[in-house]
Amino acid sequence: MMLRNGLEPWHLLIVALVVIMVFGSKKLPDMARSLGKSARILKSEAKAMKAEASADPAAPGHS
Repeated sequence: MMLRNGLEPWHLLIVALVVIMVFGSKKLPDMARSLGKSARILKSEAKAMKAEASADPAAPGHS
């Protein structure tokens, strides 16, 4: 099976090169910026959910 060893660093390099070739270098900064915004939103939502869950001990998932 090909994915048995998981991702190695050179796999990520190949993926990065393909992305650069497909999208071009002009769109990459915009893509990186939007990805960063998405990551920040996801992080803040996860913190909010964690804070909400710790404030409500009767919430599902707490034992």
